[in-house]
Amino acid sequence: MSYDRRVPDDRAEALRAILDQAYSPSDHPALIWQTEQWHVERPLDGARIADATPVFHNTLAKYVPLLAGGADLTVVLSPLLPHDPDTVTLLHEVGVPVTTRSPAGCDVALDCAGILAETPARLGYVELTKSGQHVYESSTAPVFLADDSRIKLIETVLGTGDGFVRGLAHFGHPDLNGRAIVVFGCGKVGRGAALAALAAGASVTLVDPDPDVRPPAVCSLIDAADTSAVRAALDRAWGVASATGIAGALGPWAEYLAGSDLVVANLGAEDEFGPDMPEHRVLNDKAPVNFALDEPTHLRYIDATMALHNAGAVELRSGAYHPGINRPPRAVEDDILGIVRRRGTIELSAIEEDML
Repeated sequence: MSYDRRVPDDRAEALRAILDQAYSPSDHPALIWQTEQWHVERPLDGARIADATPVFHNTLAKYVPLLAGGADLTVVLSPLLPHDPDTVTLLHEVGVPVTTRSPAGCDVALDCAGILAETPARLGYVELTKSGQHVYESSTAPVFLADDSRIKLIETVLGTGDGFVRGLAHFGHPDLNGRAIVVFGCGKVGRGAALAALAAGASVTLVDPDPDVRPPAVCSLIDAADTSAVRAALDRAWGVASATGIAGALGPWAEYLAGSDLVVANLGAEDEFGPDMPEHRVLNDKAPVNFALDEPTHLRYIDATMALHNAGAVELRSGAYHPGINRPPRAVEDDILGIVRRRGTIELSAIEEDML
């Protein structure tokens, strides 16, 4: 399996050549398939696309189908999340515009964490994350919420969990065997962190305000309102991970955590610890711990998510979406998931039940 060599954009071809040096086609089958389709169909021909996906080397794979599909692409660096300066340099060299400013306007904004919400987007917005969802809940424009999808489970459960464990190792904590870890938040990211920590030999307690969430087997679940139980879990713990997606959610525990010897990590785009928690007390200075890595999430885990994010631009161009939040159509997801299952190498068994 390889790219069709007739990609009609020199920049797409240059990025493809760079990617071929670092990745196997099985690492990004959905984006390769998207490129194969879009270089023929040109579904974004002339569309002005602003893309705020965090810029790392593997993000280059996302831009290839957009360019092959005819998009007039501008990459926007997020003020909330880190980026890789070397990858930005590569984009400049290839001829893809990169900016730190919000564009004056575009046809579709491919957003992440709501940073482009104030950018006028003629056809609407495609939001990548749950942390950006609240920004768009009252939007009068169509919003394609890529986060509200089965596909996002691959990234947030499998990919972020893997990045969490790799991030801890990066900061000098490679051995989790027998460690007790408290994870705040039992959504997709929190469950992924729990699964990865369990696989590495840790014991995990999850803290969440929703009694109906489903923690992984063998994990304990504590009601976030039960402060005595939360305190007891923290007293027994070795480390803490925040995965609520809510700024300041752990603020009530900031003083306790700051004065403890717990290893503390953030997994969300927001500062979930609040202003009373010193930056130096959180690994990676409160930025997501996996964002300290050269590849925060391995390409094989974000391939399908990036393809769905791209597909949102084509969907919005159809004019079939109503103002406000729209969930990705099942058929769009099924096309991408079918490619991942046939051409990819990741094991989906841990999330297969949730993807039905």
